[in-house]
Amino acid sequence: MRRVVSVTVQHFPLAAAFRIARGAKTEAVVVVCEIADGAALGHGECVPYPRYGETVEGVVAAIEAMRPVLADGLDREALQEAMPAGAARNAVDCALWDLEAKRSGTRVSVRLGIDAPRPIETAFTLSLDEPDAMRRAAEAAAHRSLLKVKVGAPGDAARIRAVRAGAPRSRLILDANEGWSEDTIRENMLAAASVGAAMVEQPLPAGRDAILAHMPRPVPVCADESLHDRAGLASLLGRYDFVNVKLDKTGGLTEAHALVSEARRLGFGVMVGCMVGSSLAMAPAVLLAQGAEIVDLDGPLLMKADREGGLVYEGSNVWPPAPDLWG
Repeated sequence: MRRVVSVTVQHFPLAAAFRIARGAKTEAVVVVCEIADGAALGHGECVPYPRYGETVEGVVAAIEAMRPVLADGLDREALQEAMPAGAARNAVDCALWDLEAKRSGTRVSVRLGIDAPRPIETAFTLSLDEPDAMRRAAEAAAHRSLLKVKVGAPGDAARIRAVRAGAPRSRLILDANEGWSEDTIRENMLAAASVGAAMVEQPLPAGRDAILAHMPRPVPVCADESLHDRAGLASLLGRYDFVNVKLDKTGGLTEAHALVSEARRLGFGVMVGCMVGSSLAMAPAVLLAQGAEIVDLDGPLLMKADREGGLVYEGSNVWPPAPDLWG
């Protein structure tokens, strides 16, 4: 029986404006791919990201272009060659994983070699704002054990100190989203060290980060925009301590799983992160994140309302997906 493939665009209003160094958004716009074969239905969600030249329309068109070969039974292995890494392939790849699990009755976690996936600690993100506003946001979130702090604008040292004052006991990740420069990185790294930050994420623009190999790193540095899939890993040696693995960058769980293994082999620490999407986007990443040192899968917590049947979040922990949601 030929498969039936569908693509939809869905909108999720955010609880508050989400600001990073590159701009702000008030809703999450996601693309969902569903693949049915009569006996089972698999689905996957992606978040097109303008930083990588992606648009919602372009991602939808890329998935639609794959409809004939997907209907004829294209599998995940062939998909890796048929589509480039990115959001569109992520939605298809995760839909195929889900379809395989529902057809076989074998959970994705088992196929990944995870016998008993467990709840994991996830960061909660504080948007970029003025220092006083970020201190108040930190106070409101100070009960959480891990906070991800968006920086990347003039005056970041004051923001960093303000957040620490508001949340004196939380671990802090600082995410500059490529917003620092050779002129500001040293001051900001010292500020990060002074508050005991656990990590600084992507301080410099991708492709303009050679200085990281030649300067002290008093806080571990994580590559985000500088890394998409395994092809870019070796070039990061000596500059980064961690890599942030996101399904929308790798083009799905298949490549992401391989990327984590290769990153471990090369000696990198692993962070598993996300774009701002619903629980359907987070579900495969929760499985990928089993064993990661740092996890940032808080997309649904930033929304006014998640999709029905979403992941269970309790305190700073997120639980693995139920079979009805994914996998």
